[in-house]
Amino acid sequence: MMLGWFRAPATETQITHGQRLWLYVISVIIMVLLVTPSLIVIPMSFSDSQYLEFPPEVWSTRWYKNYFGSSEWMLATRTSFIAAFCTMILATPVGVLAAYGLHCSKIRFVRAAFVLMITPMMVPSVLVAIGAFYAYVKLKILYTMTGVVLAHTVLALPLVVIVTGSALKSYDMTQEDAARSLGAPRWKAFLTVTLPQIRFAVVTSGLLAFLTSFDEVVVAMFISGGENPTLTRNMFNALRDQIDPTIASISTIMILVTTLLMVLAQVFGQQKKPLK
Repeated sequence: MMLGWFRAPATETQITHGQRLWLYVISVIIMVLLVTPSLIVIPMSFSDSQYLEFPPEVWSTRWYKNYFGSSEWMLATRTSFIAAFCTMILATPVGVLAAYGLHCSKIRFVRAAFVLMITPMMVPSVLVAIGAFYAYVKLKILYTMTGVVLAHTVLALPLVVIVTGSALKSYDMTQEDAARSLGAPRWKAFLTVTLPQIRFAVVTSGLLAFLTSFDEVVVAMFISGGENPTLTRNMFNALRDQIDPTIASISTIMILVTTLLMVLAQVFGQQKKPLK
């Protein structure tokens, strides 16, 4: 049975599973290296010890109670969720419209404009953080929810543009052209014809925008604080000042939230079937 599987073709090019065995082994090794640190955090969050301990000698939900009972952690959690939601609401439509404009544009500098829009993804996050910090000091929006949302929107826009742009490349624009030829204005043709066809890519990019804000730490260290600290900022400070196992419980919750949203994004991505 196993020998037959090794000899069976893995692709249409007749490459067998046996010939691709090395690729499977490398993939498993990489997956283990990526997943293991996250899996270790989960049992650590159920330790009753005063310090991070693996494996736990005594199992307890002590640090989850400490997290949910702390007004400081609850404030940071509230800030992170609100900032992530607002980032998703702002970055998704702006990114979709930008991707649509780049896709339909016939000007010579479209590629340069695309590179400019994804620049925040290419440069180190600390450069974005420093620039945002000094700009916010001048604008007097440092440590405000508005500042956090604007900065995270800048970081999320490249993802939205890339995901939506890829969907538009596989979409047959003649459907929209047909609607416009029948008298529909461009905005109506886009909303009623094009957008429904790429809706799964739009939803996926929105979820990724949410995660970009929710998991971001470098920029948040510079621009969040005061009455609007993010969860990741407080976690970094707690880890620096004292190794509090509460961090492990928060990390576990963040892993669950991130995993759930990534699964949803993957589901929507697989359901996408462009019409041609």
